[in-house]
Amino acid sequence: MTMQARVKNMSWPSQIPDDEWAEIAEGIPSTEEPFIAKYISGREGLIAQEKKQRSDHAFRQSLSPIGREACDIVSRIRAEEQATIWNSGLEDILAQKIGANVYPGMMFTLAKERMEKTRLWNIIRKMPKGALLHAHMDAMVDFDYLFNVLLDTKGMHIFSTQHLGSEEAREGAHIKFRFQKVDRVNETSIWSTEYTPDTPILLTQAADAFPNGGRAGFLKWIISRVTITNTESLEHHHGVDAVWRKFTSCFGILNTVIFYEPIFRLFMRRMMKLLLDDGVKWVDLRLAFTFGYYREGKEEPEPTFDRMFQVFGEEIEKFKASEEGKGFWGARMIWTGLRVLDTRKIVEDMDACITIKMAYPHLVSGYDLVGQEDAGRPLKDVLPELFWFKKQCAQEGVDIPFFFHAGECLGDGSDTDQNLFDAVLLGTRRIGHGFSLYKHPLLIDMVKEKKILVESCPISNEVLRLCASVLSHPLPALLARGVSCSLCNDDPAILGQDTAGMTHDFWQALQGWDNLGLAGLGSLAENSVRWAAFEDQSATKWVQDIKDATLGNGVRAERMKQWSIEWEQFCVWIVTEFGDDIESVKTAGE
Repeated sequence: MTMQARVKNMSWPSQIPDDEWAEIAEGIPSTEEPFIAKYISGREGLIAQEKKQRSDHAFRQSLSPIGREACDIVSRIRAEEQATIWNSGLEDILAQKIGANVYPGMMFTLAKERMEKTRLWNIIRKMPKGALLHAHMDAMVDFDYLFNVLLDTKGMHIFSTQHLGSEEAREGAHIKFRFQKVDRVNETSIWSTEYTPDTPILLTQAADAFPNGGRAGFLKWIISRVTITNTESLEHHHGVDAVWRKFTSCFGILNTVIFYEPIFRLFMRRMMKLLLDDGVKWVDLRLAFTFGYYREGKEEPEPTFDRMFQVFGEEIEKFKASEEGKGFWGARMIWTGLRVLDTRKIVEDMDACITIKMAYPHLVSGYDLVGQEDAGRPLKDVLPELFWFKKQCAQEGVDIPFFFHAGECLGDGSDTDQNLFDAVLLGTRRIGHGFSLYKHPLLIDMVKEKKILVESCPISNEVLRLCASVLSHPLPALLARGVSCSLCNDDPAILGQDTAGMTHDFWQALQGWDNLGLAGLGSLAENSVRWAAFEDQSATKWVQDIKDATLGNGVRAERMKQWSIEWEQFCVWIVTEFGDDIESVKTAGE
């Protein structure tokens, strides 16, 4: 049949008669044809060549036979769970409940309950995760625990800037908690429109009188005030600024709970136990010092943060010496100022940082500026203050390196996006978030050359509306370009992880990105140990130590060796625990 006749007689969709199809089929090359095989070989070679540029390539090459077997087992478990658990084609109560498809790498808040019941979760939970490098201290402890401690603490009172007699008032009022020497039992309820603003009410009295369910209802309400709820995290159409307003408001309440000394001590112990139980042995904490620290039984705050750091250090050492804290390496603090403040307040905060560093050099590891980058002053506007800070550090004989938040934004060429340039030029040792770094090829090369690590926080970036889910997160682009990164949880209590550990972020990354695998997770965990701020080091010594890794002779090298042993033990456990099951699944499918 001529081409013209074929076009004239064509129907849609096109249907080729059987006799013609037989003739056409004979002309279609087989996949066994040499030129097809050559194409496939070239294709696989190209993919392999690109993977050599990945930041986790060296780690993969160094895997032991047991490590490779463990990675293969986890890959098959992942594939099996994608087909059986994360498959919307199956009858699915969750899909019916939320009115959405169920798929690997779906939005965290929708997937959380289900992920925690999987075999993959149980595996990642046991993984040695090394160090947590990006975590805001006041959002680290699960709120069910924290607010029950608050209710059990004698003398705690609740204040509000307005009555809490309506749902609307309870959603937006500024509330705080403070110790009072005398219990203020008031006949006028804080839940009444007759309440006088800023009047202290005994907390247990107020909680028991909560209009919607008494104490249980009170706990549910107060936790909603300091948490990004599921609804809020999913409403991406409201944009980044809206969710940041709620996010920022959480800290104002939490800072009046945590920093009363009896609560602070329990908070520290709980945080470190949660971390160690999750396989985290070290944490570089960040904290903005915009609160008052109160000793036990005192109504007035301490004039400085000296006492707080004394207790901070005491609790770390007590936990390390305890049976439940066995193997915990410790913690240090990256002092964080607020980028939204004016020059005088930033300088005063910097001066306080230097003073505490001189008194507790082993507890202060660096300096950062925090707060929503889009709404605060960009780094280029704070250059005079930052150079003043460095000069003062030199005069006082202390070294406080920078660990800047930068590029936690959606912009491309905006002031916030360009914070990345200033962070690198100012000598930051790590970059917090670096969400927009993938847009900057020159900076990527500089970050690699200068051995700067990116502290990536996938769940935080999703909940705070920078990406819809882990599937659209830019971390894979950085890993593919050879940028060293680690996984972090940022503000887990507020963002919905409900624990200080990192398993949720590790699980999301593993399930969401095909190129990562268990080996990729292992590389990210190893990086966290390599870039942790274990001790004071000059810039030259810091970079050399990172380059030397396990071949060095200091604390970093020793802890990297410890982590490597734990990683190998973890791989042995996977092979022992799941090897036979996987072989059964493999055989059944053949």
